[in-house]
Amino acid sequence: MGKPFMDKDFLLSSDTARQLYHDHAAQMPIIDYHCHIDPREIYEDKVFNDLTEIWLGGDHYKWRAMRSNGVAEAYITGASTTPYEKFERWAATMPKMIGNPLYHWTHLELQRYFGIHEPLTPDTCRAIWDKGNEQLKGMSARSIIARSGVKAICTTDDPADDLRWHKLIAQDASFACRVLPAFRPDKALNIDKPGFKEYLARLGEAAGLSIDSLSGLKEALRLRLDYFVSLGCPASDHGLDYMMFEQGDADAILRKALRGEALSRAEADAFKTEVMTYLAGLYRERGVVMQLHYGAVRNNNPGAMAALGPDTGFDAIWGAPDSGAKLGALLGHMEQAGGLPKTIIYSLNPGDNAQIGSIIGCFQRPEHPGWVQHGSAWWFNDTKTGMIEQITSLANFSVLGNFIGMLTDSRSFLSYTRHEYFRRILCELIGTWVDNGEYPRDMALLGRMVEDISYNNTAAYFGLSQEVIHGAS
Repeated sequence: MGKPFMDKDFLLSSDTARQLYHDHAAQMPIIDYHCHIDPREIYEDKVFNDLTEIWLGGDHYKWRAMRSNGVAEAYITGASTTPYEKFERWAATMPKMIGNPLYHWTHLELQRYFGIHEPLTPDTCRAIWDKGNEQLKGMSARSIIARSGVKAICTTDDPADDLRWHKLIAQDASFACRVLPAFRPDKALNIDKPGFKEYLARLGEAAGLSIDSLSGLKEALRLRLDYFVSLGCPASDHGLDYMMFEQGDADAILRKALRGEALSRAEADAFKTEVMTYLAGLYRERGVVMQLHYGAVRNNNPGAMAALGPDTGFDAIWGAPDSGAKLGALLGHMEQAGGLPKTIIYSLNPGDNAQIGSIIGCFQRPEHPGWVQHGSAWWFNDTKTGMIEQITSLANFSVLGNFIGMLTDSRSFLSYTRHEYFRRILCELIGTWVDNGEYPRDMALLGRMVEDISYNNTAAYFGLSQEVIHGAS
């Protein structure tokens, strides 16, 4: 007889894995150091009207699955259909999604936040809708965060943002979770994309200066970064389509773009290389962690892009053949120019795992163990298989005990169960190695390692806490 459906020992197949998870990983708080939650919704303590709003609103993971199940767009993002009609289509999609993390995430969220343990199907749809919506009446953004054990959240914020909501949250002593901005300067680097000139005007206004040269742009970015740091910013994030490294006259290239002249890819890459290298130096001086996300080919469906806009489920994995060479060259240039800051590297292409694992070993520093990190399985890869592959590759090439663990990368307040999913997979994998005789069954040492990867390493890496937390002794 098989195991029960997603019970307390879900994904845990041995006594070692179960002990590591229940006595250690499950006891640890959460630091969600990269997400796309709107800080305004946290400050205003947003309440949700129904399961569709909190589950399907803005979640392009689910939208893609529904499209793959033949659901018409009207029942996914359309304004003419009711919330329940959309939820019905999601319930009809669920039973077919064996092996997909969305199946696990959906049922973890039903269990943890709504006390619902039966599978979501067309037959259970109405009962789950009614029970879930009744439970939602007692929930809000802040209560979900507190219930999930989240100690700190890093949102993703544009350098031109005034960070009003972060300031207001920081002034509210009634809310224990720290909500901190992360510096996301993509629009200041995307010289080859529409709206660049207009964005520089907005950035200059926020910084109180006019940007008509490279020196002006650098000064504006410095001023805005210092403003972010004054509000506790622990990290930056760069969303790159591909990894680049090129050299050239960045000031001349910028002036050319401001005149409205077309740029070659090499020119655009040289500009980005110069500005990113400058920012890396600022990050190093200010103790700001630099995150590099790359490997996405965006907006593949022109009709969908025209109808729905970006970030609606039409991006895919880009396997650039020279990404490793470019990544190594860029990091080396940054190191030579002023010192590489703490850096986390994520590729959307899982084929880059070994490449990243070998490159990070070239740039470690004694100031902090795991100075350069191979970031957790990202986006299309935060599946059970993707997490196992990323953790295994990191263990093979580096020091797994220094890993800073999971993040949600989500716009949903219910996504904190992704940390649980990751921790269960981590404990199962470590338990397998131990039970195979590949590592001693020293449960005190193993428990500390799991606790560190789940929380303590993250807190120390981002400078968010001096407190080390341990679960069962």
